[in-house]
This record gives sequence, C-alpha cells and structure tokens, in this order.
Amino acid sequence: MKIYCNCCGKEIRFKENTNFALEDYVAIDKSWGYFSGRDGIRQKMNICEACFDAWTTHFAIPPREEEELELL
Repeated sequence: MKIYCNCCGKEIRFKENTNFALEDYVAIDKSWGYFSGRDGIRQKMNICEACFDAWTTHFAIPPREEEELELL
C-alpha cells in the first residue's frame, strides 16, 4: 500500500516490506456528524510535514506544542 500527501501528492516513503514510515506525516480520519454540511460522510487524508507546516502558518490560532520526552 502506498500513501500520498493529499496536498502536494508526494509519496510518503516507508521502509521496504514494512509499515514503518521513513518520514512523518499527519493522518486525518473524520466522520462528519449531524448538523454539518457533510452529515454522514467520512473523509480520510494524509498530509506530509512540509504541507502541514505551510498549512498551519495560516491558522489564526497556531497548534499548541508540547515537548515529548519519550519518542516511540
């Protein structure tokens, strides 16, 4: 299975024959509920780190950041 960034179309690289990504990305899985314009729709997307950085610069309130002391 190949994964691509929904913004730029870049392929997210994985170690051969594994599920181990060689670069990080954001996976969004959203099921829209009642009272939304997308009621009953589920959307999935992947965003590479470069596109995430570019996207979040436009946020009125930037994402909250916390330092992680243990990385998996």
